[in-house]
Parts: sequence; structure tokens; C-alpha cells
Amino acid sequence: MGALLHLSNKKWHFPAFVFQFVTLSQVLLALVSCFRMDSSCQGTIRKLPTFHICASVADVVRETSIEKVQLPKGETWSVHKFGGTCVGSSDRIRNVAEIIQNDDSERKLVVVSAMSKVTDMMYDLIDKAQSRDDSYIAALDAVLEKHRLTALDLLQVDDLANFLSRLHHDIDNLKAMLHAIYIAGHATESFTDFVVGYGELWSAQILASLVRKNGTDCNWMDAREVLIVSPAGSNHVDPDYLESEKRLEKWFSQNPSRTIIATGFIASTPQNIPTTLKRDGSDFSAAIMGALFRARQVTIWTDVDGVYSADPRKVSEAVVLKTLSYQEAWEMSYFGANVLHPRTIIPVMQYEIPIVIRNIFNLSAPGTMICRSSVNELEEGQRLESSVKGFATIDHLALVNVEGTGMAGVPGTASAIFAAVKDVGANVIMISQASSEHSVCFAVPEKEVGAVAKALESRFRQALDAGRLSQVAVIPNCSILAAVGQKMASTPGVSATLFNALAKANINVRAIAQGCSEYNITLVVKREDCVRALRAVHSRFYLSRTTIAMGIIGPGLIGSTLLDQLRDQLMLAIIPSSLWQAAVLKEKFKIDLRVMGITGSKTMLLSDTSIDLTKWRELQKEKGEVADLEEFVRNVHGNHFIPNTVLVDCTSDSSIASHYCNWLQRGIHLITPNKKANSGPLDQYLRLRALQRKSYTHYFYEATVGAGLPIISTLQGLLETGDKILQIEGIFSGTLSYIFNNFIGTRAFSEAVVEAKKAGYTEPDPRDDLSGTDVARKVIILARESGLKLELSDIPVQSLVPEPLRGCASPEEYLQQLPQYDHDMSKKRQDAEDQGEVLRYVGVVDVANKKGTVELGRYKKDHPFAQLSGSDNIIAFTTERYKQQPLIVRGPGAGAQVTAGGIFSDILRLASYLGAPS
Repeated sequence: MGALLHLSNKKWHFPAFVFQFVTLSQVLLALVSCFRMDSSCQGTIRKLPTFHICASVADVVRETSIEKVQLPKGETWSVHKFGGTCVGSSDRIRNVAEIIQNDDSERKLVVVSAMSKVTDMMYDLIDKAQSRDDSYIAALDAVLEKHRLTALDLLQVDDLANFLSRLHHDIDNLKAMLHAIYIAGHATESFTDFVVGYGELWSAQILASLVRKNGTDCNWMDAREVLIVSPAGSNHVDPDYLESEKRLEKWFSQNPSRTIIATGFIASTPQNIPTTLKRDGSDFSAAIMGALFRARQVTIWTDVDGVYSADPRKVSEAVVLKTLSYQEAWEMSYFGANVLHPRTIIPVMQYEIPIVIRNIFNLSAPGTMICRSSVNELEEGQRLESSVKGFATIDHLALVNVEGTGMAGVPGTASAIFAAVKDVGANVIMISQASSEHSVCFAVPEKEVGAVAKALESRFRQALDAGRLSQVAVIPNCSILAAVGQKMASTPGVSATLFNALAKANINVRAIAQGCSEYNITLVVKREDCVRALRAVHSRFYLSRTTIAMGIIGPGLIGSTLLDQLRDQLMLAIIPSSLWQAAVLKEKFKIDLRVMGITGSKTMLLSDTSIDLTKWRELQKEKGEVADLEEFVRNVHGNHFIPNTVLVDCTSDSSIASHYCNWLQRGIHLITPNKKANSGPLDQYLRLRALQRKSYTHYFYEATVGAGLPIISTLQGLLETGDKILQIEGIFSGTLSYIFNNFIGTRAFSEAVVEAKKAGYTEPDPRDDLSGTDVARKVIILARESGLKLELSDIPVQSLVPEPLRGCASPEEYLQQLPQYDHDMSKKRQDAEDQGEVLRYVGVVDVANKKGTVELGRYKKDHPFAQLSGSDNIIAFTTERYKQQPLIVRGPGAGAQVTAGGIFSDILRLASYLGAPS
């Protein structure tokens, strides 16, 4: 099957095809490789030996009298493909042989790649030889040694001797061919394809010998004798199935076997010149063989458990898909998912042969089956299969936008655009055109965009100068995110869910495309947003954990209590659920909270992953740095792997509240018990609420009124369902509720105040509570929620701090002097008791009259306000629906635990809004 060349005392067996594509000069240059060169003569020939070419062997094998064996086709055959990592070492080749022997199929065809890294090594040999780098000789020796050692470890006696003899023969031929390339300084594509294909030949021979050694009769197949392909453009080939079937029948008649080990990646042209199947060629080989044999199944063995719903390196919660349709696999692979090359699926689709992706390192995993249609069934622990099967991304893209009024209604504009793109050899990944025909935008690889833009500007120079086209704009640093699923077709709401998830993660979409088949929705986002976008949409469709980056501002009493509550819930996730009845954030609520930062007024603690809440206090002391609010926010919001960010402001600081608008504009969600923003200047409040309503960021502030009581949400629920608020009246201060609940009998008012302070109900300075300002802020918040446009100064407040004591230098001085004024409060108490009433400090929102008040009121002893105990709050909503009997909300209204609990409730509510299951 080749030509024998005699030169001096050496012989080389060059394949016959060599003489079909090399020029005479190249042959002569190849022959020079055997001449002895004198370095002192700088390469001049010292002696010119005589040579002659012997008669060449015919390329066509003559017919023999061997009785032909008919090739059986159909489901008795199973096809396996093992990639380079699967045959990367002796142990792995043994594992492959074991899998082959354990397959109980009646007949098996096994396609193998070259050993791991060998194909790269072979390409490197070509590169070195073309560059006239002498190290190609040592590199070829390394290839020889790799296979020699593998054979020594796996084969015995005759098989070993036969393989090593063939290996050394092949290496000698390669040396001669590489030296010809070295002298010519160039290798044709056919030379390159011939050289790189040796890796598959060697791995197939080694595996076939090992399988025979283990007791299974098998033959190995050089696929170049069977597979015939024709070039089909850049880096593509088309199989000639008719000719390949003829050659397969012939090969099998001469090499009948129930187990065949075939080379992947390599094939021949119709002129019998060796070539390759290009990218992912071994998978393609397996699919072609599956079609030729009409096999029952093609199994692609790799190093992952199957096809994932998203790249598991970017989405840790990605799941292995049990099934994919051919179309779904096609779409996902086109958009960069590590599935199969799209062309791999084509050969098997015609015969509806399923492809199974399995992990050779985890045989217990069933893998992913790619077949005619996906199966709609319940999977363990999951809902019915999602309409979106998977998500894939392509990075390093740029958008090119061609726009202008002169494009509308002008035939051939799009054709001219893409003809210019074709001329520079660029690959268009996605196209989107406005229905007005005013603009066409498309995505191309970023490395090609410069040439594309230049070509378009040149092609449309006249139109640009005349103003018919306004611009050819390039938008760099883009990525594509594609959602794929056969059941997306005609399923309402898929796009809405997809874009809602992106909006809530504050991700802007640059361009959109969807085919009429509805198998995929493709969108373009900024590259920096791509991973966040992927995680956001995956968590929405697959109900995987909604990951939220959290920053805690103000680790004081309330903030530290919240951190402890988070710690307790997060710790439950690592303890067997049988030991706990409590809810578990990660497992029950599907929320993955990452506290990325904690900051006080002086010190902050930051983390790139998540702060260990079991020892956050110690870490703050050890690793804390000087507080910088902007750096803190940048750290919490800067992790592109986490789609959602929330800041929790546990302070009462108005300067912190002044940043809320900016944070919401940046796509950061806010949760706070801080009343300063909602009770501050009216114009700032209205701007804050307008911003929150028009964006997809969330601003929750339940704990600003009533600590953990559902007062804000109750009011919002009444308004949203069309009820009309007439009046809101309540005891809004847990501190003052406690004081007046204990201001009974002969007890002095000052004693009740001191007791409340010792119990931790008051602010450090009790005057902050007794002044009524805190209640007034809550009244303003509820008034504004009800639609009243009031300023804090519009609320008349009855202060319980005697005028002379308002200027006391310290809380201690105030408490020391307070008993002097007990008589006034005792008299008010007595007057109320004489009328069968009690004193209560209340706030009133009179919606009907558009006003609010804060005052000390008197209530009959059978009134709900008179029946409180401890630090309970009580709020009465009088509405059109609840006019005769107000709607009452009552419960603890003070204390760090309940306030932190209210914040925690808002965190869970935010997570449900962001996609966590409710």
C-alpha cells in the first residue's frame, strides 16, 4: 500500500498518497534528509549517492478468493467511543478493556482516540519541523517512549513484539517525513493529517491486543480504509455514506469479528489521501459508525457524569439531565455547552440511534441519553421536567450594530452586510433585526470584530457619507446566554420568567433572538454579567438555591442578633435533618446566603466567598480593617458569580439612609429597620419609592414599624386589594408600652422608666423614646404608605420629657432628676383611673382628615389598647371593610430578637421574589 524508496543503504516506506500531493522538488528535499551534511560547509552536500525508486505497490488491493462474510447490521451492535482521557494511561486502558468485556451486547464496535495529549504532541512535531526547530527529534522520541512504556505495561510476548516492531517502523517513517518538512519549511494539510493520525493507530492497536489478551476475539480497524469524507468548507468534512458502507462491507468480509476496535478522528478522501474529521472528530467517527452499523446505541465515554443543565464550574447547583432530544443537544452544543459537536448528532438522527454520554470514572452514574424526544417524567426529588432543559454561554464576543433610516425597505441591505462579513471570514453567532428594518445587529467573535467593522465601513462608505446609514457601531465585551428546551415551544411564560429573573438580578439585555422553532432563546449581555445571569436564570427554572450576597451594616444589638440568627439557621444545614424540626435555609428554603461583609462605623470585615458566622466576632477583631462604606459595598456587590446582592442596614443612621437611592440604582436590594429614610424629607422619600417601583430592585422595611409584626405588609395588602384606609391608630413603641403597662398602683413613673432601661427596652438615652419622635417617625411611615404627603414636622407630638430635663447633659443626669416630676404623671394616671380608664401613648394616622398625631391618650379598661402586657404593640386598622370592628395586629414590638426576626422575614421574602420556592 505504498512506495518503497531505496537511498544508499536505507529504506523508507512512504505511503503512495505522498506522491500524489508533493512536488518533485519536495521529494528531492526529502531525499536530502539522508545526506551527510558538513557543518563547516554550512550545509553543502559532500557526497551525492545514487538512488532509485522501486516499483510501487498498487493502491487497490486485488480481489482474493476469500469467501465473503456478510456484515450483520442492526441492534445487535453497540458502539462505544473512548476519548483521550479514557485511554490516557495503562490503568485507564485496562479500565476501558474491562468495560468492553462487561458490555453484554452481541457485537461491539469501539472507537478510540489517541492517548491523552498525544494529538497535541503530534501537532507540535509538525510545528517544530516547519519552524526548523531541531527539538522535533527529541519530541518524537518522547512520543515513542510514551507508547513503548504503555505497551510494555499492558502486552505480552508476541503481541508486545508485534506492536513494538510496528511502532518503531512508524517512528522511522515519521522521522523521514518530518525531516522533509524540516527542510521544506512547510507542511501541506495532507502531510499534517497523516502525521497526527498516528496516535489513533497506536492506541487502537494497543487496546485490541489487550482485549485479545483478556480472552475476547477482536480485530482492529484503521478507519482510513473505511470512512470516506469530502472537504466541506473551513474545518468541516462531509461523510460519503454510500462509499463508506461499501468499504465497510469489504473490510468486514476480510476481518469478521464480534468486537472491533476502530480508530477515531481519521478518515480518507475519495482520492485515498488520509485526512481527519477535524474538531471532535472521534465523537463524529463514533456517530458515523453507529449509522453505518445501524447500531442499537452509541455511548460516548468521557470524564463527566453527563450533560449538565449549565456549566457546573459556573453554577454549582447544575444538575445532570436524564434525557435530551437531538434538537436540544444540537442547540446546547452550538452555544458552547460541553455536550457534543452539532455535526456528531446528524449521522444518528436519521436512524433514531440514541447517544448516551457517560462518565468512565463514575460507572454508577447513568449518564444522559440523547434521543428522538425528551421524556416528561418525574425525577427523584424534582418537579416535572422544566420547559427549559439547559443553559449555555459563549464568551469573548462583540456586537456589531448597523443602523440607519436608509435601510428600511431597501432590498439587499442584509445580504450586502453579511456578504462583507463573509469576505473577511468572520463567523456570525447570532443575528437580530428590528421589525422596522432600521437596524441589524449581530454577534461575532471579539477577535474578528475589527476586520468586520472595517469591511462594513468600506462597503457602506457612500451610504454612511450620504447619511442613509447613521453608524456601524461595535459593542465589545459581550457574552451570549442561551436557554434551550424543546418544550419551550408554545409554552406561555417562558420568556417572561427568563427576563424577569434577569431583571431582578439587575442585568441588562443588549440583544435578543428567538427562532420560530422556539427551541432556544438567545440573548446578549455584558461579559461581566454573564455568570450572574446564568446563575439567576438557572435558579429560577431549576429551583436550585437562590444565591444572595449579603452585607450587614451595623453589627450592634440588632445587627449582631441577626447574624446569630443567620448562623443558627445556616448551621442547621450541616446537621442531619432528622435531628431538627426547624427550617433549614439551604435545604428547605433553597437559599444560599453568603455574608460577604460586615461593617460598623469604625471597622469592617470583608470576604471573597462568605464569612464564617460561627466566629464573625473573632474574625472582625483579627482581620478587621478600617471601615470604608464604598469599598464595603464594592466587595459585597462585586462577585460576578453571585447574581443577587442585598444590603441590610441595621443602624438608625440618617447618613447611611442617604445612600439608599444610589444602591437601588446599582441593582442592590435593601432591607432595613432604619426609619430615617422613610420618615426623612418628603422629596427624598418620594424619589426613593419611585426608584424602587420602576426598577426590579427590592426595598423591604417591615421592621421600621412594630419590629417583627406584619404591620407594613398588612397595610400594603389592604391597599393592594382595593380597601380604603380611614384611620390607623396604635401603640407603636414597645418601650412606652412596657412603661405604661407597669405604671400602675403606687409605682412612680420614674421607677417604670428605670425598670424599662434595665430590661433593655429603651434606647441608651430614654429621652429618645419618651420624646415621642420615634413614634412620630412610625406614624409618618404609615401615613406615607397610606398616600398622605406629610413631613415629620406636620405631626404634633406630645413629649413625655419634662421641659426642664430636655437639656440634661447625660442620660444618668436625666434619670436622677426625673423623680422630681413624678407627681404630674401620677395625677394623670389617677384622673384616668377615676374614670375607669388607663393611660396609653398612641400614634394616630387620620387618613380621612389627612393628618397625624402622637399623644398620651386615655382608654376604657375594656378597650384592646388597655389589655396589653409587657412590651406588646397593638395597631388598629379602620377601613371601609373593617369599619365596624377594626383589624387588629398585636404582638411584641420591642427587643433585638423580634426586630432581627422581622429583618430575617424580609430576607426570606426577598429570596422568594428572586426565585426561591415559596
